[in-house]
Amino acid sequence: MKRTLALGGVAAGLLASAAIAAPAHADSVPAVNLANTNFAAQQVAAFWYGQAKANLINATPYTVETTVPTKHVSTGGASADTKAGVVGSSGDQKAASGSLKNVNLPKTTGKVFFIGADGKPHWCSATSVQSQYKNLVATAGHCVYDTKSNATTLDKWVFIPGYYEGKTPWGIYVGKTAYTHYDYSVYEDGDRDYAFVTVYNGVVPTEGGTSGGKYESRVYHNKWDAYRAKRKLQADKTTGYSKLEVVEVNKLSRFGKETAVSVADFQAWNKGRNLTGNGPWTPGTSASEAKEISKNEYRSWKDSYVSKDGKTLYWRTKVQAPAAAASASPSPSASAQAQGNKWQGNNWGHRDQGHFEYKYFSRTFTAKVITGYKVVGLKLSIGLKDVGTLGSNVGGQGLAYNQKIGTGIFEFGYPSGSHPDGNYAFSGKTQKWAYGKTFKASAPSLKAEELVGIKSSFTGEGSIGSAWLYRYSNAKRLGYLNGVTIAVSDTDGNNRIDTNVSPYFDGETLGVYKAAAANWSGKIV
Repeated sequence: MKRTLALGGVAAGLLASAAIAAPAHADSVPAVNLANTNFAAQQVAAFWYGQAKANLINATPYTVETTVPTKHVSTGGASADTKAGVVGSSGDQKAASGSLKNVNLPKTTGKVFFIGADGKPHWCSATSVQSQYKNLVATAGHCVYDTKSNATTLDKWVFIPGYYEGKTPWGIYVGKTAYTHYDYSVYEDGDRDYAFVTVYNGVVPTEGGTSGGKYESRVYHNKWDAYRAKRKLQADKTTGYSKLEVVEVNKLSRFGKETAVSVADFQAWNKGRNLTGNGPWTPGTSASEAKEISKNEYRSWKDSYVSKDGKTLYWRTKVQAPAAAASASPSPSASAQAQGNKWQGNNWGHRDQGHFEYKYFSRTFTAKVITGYKVVGLKLSIGLKDVGTLGSNVGGQGLAYNQKIGTGIFEFGYPSGSHPDGNYAFSGKTQKWAYGKTFKASAPSLKAEELVGIKSSFTGEGSIGSAWLYRYSNAKRLGYLNGVTIAVSDTDGNNRIDTNVSPYFDGETLGVYKAAAANWSGKIV
């Protein structure tokens, strides 16, 4: 589902704000655990590193609450609630201008990966932010909270700075706790659509790599119980599972109904027994009489095979050819006799073989069974080693709040997808940048009347969560985080995205940041 971005008038904004019953409370910052134990965090890392990083590589941009093109105005909107200020980054910097021809991209920018409401892997843009314990990531609130299914937080959440096509140059940082504004977690207020997430120390696989084993649940009597068990496994933050699916199984029971069963099931119930023989078979199971078939009905060069539906066994046996047929065969040449071969009808054979032919058979199987369902898949485990804190490896951007409208901003992220006219502008594989000056905006459909916008061609897929950096230093690749992209818009109706919007970072944003920045995460290995 894409929520329409209606950058609209002040009257609509006032109506939307009137629906918000309670004011924001910066001193009451909701905090939700993403992976609250070391074991849980290890399993999350295993999920993304396992199977040759298949889940990372197959992840797609998160498209929930991006946008469709709409008209906007730049009146009304955001205003400062206290004096302007900044929280220092991991390095001091001077203001940079928007006239730079070559911009050195920050090491702090990366992608956050998670499982969406559709059960599939997705990603948003994000950035590392300076904090006391060098463990903080900032992104859009709806890249942490599942606003589509209202299932609280998105599952298996990790941050990977500098991610590129499966490469994790500084490791994977598993999310520990997410911090948001009260109005966002309770009311989904778009004016507060940002999140600060503490992450554990980064990890990379040890030389032993990844491993895992097959998972099979118990047998459930009905399909719905099995699907309920599958959803529970997917939501479990203490384990790592992959390729989970519900399959139909037959359980042998003397109270069951006589049913045609697969060759594999019959073999499992009759271990060590020759299925081409005459039994005896395990009580409750039975095999049909061996049915002789023609050579044309036999579809293999092998001595036995199973039909595509798995329910019929085919096999062939050698039998001695009739003597009359053998005597009627022409005599071999003298040269053939000299070479030690024996002429066998129309075939050449070795001296120690007699003349033979094949007979072909088929057989099906039944059993007294109760049909059930179980969940199968892979349970992942992995050898990991610690690579240190996020801030120690890539640094951290500072934080700017209550800045005046009209301030120059650099935007960094991984835009992906096409413009409304179908032009595929960005691949999402590499980090991109844009520059613009902020202006006031509103989006009542997002319950957002106090936003800021910049002119940017970043398309919505992938760009959500992109960092807005104030006073970005091209030399140090650091600045002050002053916004995160939450939606994009075509404001002039030409079917090309031209505007990105962010919550206005004010004193209440500072309060959420401080609550998150004061918390330690630690190691997972």
